[in-house]
Amino acid sequence: MIKKNLERIPGGMMVVPLLLAAVINTFFPDLLRIGGFTQALFVDSVPVLAALYLLTAGAQLNVKSFGVSVAKGATLLGLKWFVAGIFTFLAFFLAGPNGLWLGLAPLAVMAAMSNSNGIVYMAVASQYGNKEDKAAYSVLVLNDGPLLTMVALTIFGAMGFVEGMFSATAFITVLLPLVIGIIIGNTDMELRDMLVNGADIIIPFLSFALGMSINLTDVVQGGASGILLGVATVVFTGGAAFLVFKALGWNPIVGAAEGTTAGNAVMVPGVIAAANASFASVAPLATVQVAASAVTTAILIPVVLAVLVKVTKHGDESGKLPDEENVNEFEKSPKENKHSTVTAEGKA
Repeated sequence: MIKKNLERIPGGMMVVPLLLAAVINTFFPDLLRIGGFTQALFVDSVPVLAALYLLTAGAQLNVKSFGVSVAKGATLLGLKWFVAGIFTFLAFFLAGPNGLWLGLAPLAVMAAMSNSNGIVYMAVASQYGNKEDKAAYSVLVLNDGPLLTMVALTIFGAMGFVEGMFSATAFITVLLPLVIGIIIGNTDMELRDMLVNGADIIIPFLSFALGMSINLTDVVQGGASGILLGVATVVFTGGAAFLVFKALGWNPIVGAAEGTTAGNAVMVPGVIAAANASFASVAPLATVQVAASAVTTAILIPVVLAVLVKVTKHGDESGKLPDEENVNEFEKSPKENKHSTVTAEGKA
């Protein structure tokens, strides 16, 4: 009954554990930070579980359709950066004497709107999307961290490009689990089934651990401007992705899931300030505004997706999409039908 009710909420297996953990972390921060297996699983497990989920996502991907995944990922990445850049330009151009626009620091606008929450995206893609939607995350990882923010600020003449802001090694460490999963999934069908069957259990635990890094007081500290930034991120970056995906015949619900701010975007203003001292004075304000945007989008995006699913009829109560019924030849092969229990939705 609990699982069925959670699945009625877009990304519910992610959102509910995340918000529950955020409440615990806000009011009882030391409740689960007691060391041992408890803290390892419920607090410190994000890197391991995220890597494991990427591996299982890769195992579901047919290499013949990898080009579609890259196209989807690149489209989302470009849209997020482009929309964020437009609003950042407006923030610089319309800023008052205090350097703020509607109370927002331009640095916060770029950092919040260009960095998407990968956990939210993966959860929504898992519930509503297909294998290509999940694998698109291999491209979306590029918007994690300060790289795209720095590129935009450089274009606007606000700062020079600083070496070391993009680490090829760090990028490879994120991509490698996905690649290993792809190799396994395309060489051994039984191993593929094993990984796919275990994928669903990862999401709630990963989401809970992520929620243990969120403090709801950030919304208060970020003020109305931080909340406004979160709303703008959902409406404009998620809205743009929704419309473009719909126009291209892709799943627009998955596109709309990009209307989020990543939790790790909170560190971007500080990193930018360290690279260019001219941002030092505004970095603290930008940090709390980005944090408020991250919390706001995490709360708001499931509501928005629920409305979009109902209005557009791109999903039903089970979270399945009509376009997932179009199974490719790889999925229809006699060999897989004999050994695999995986459905067209990528679920056991």
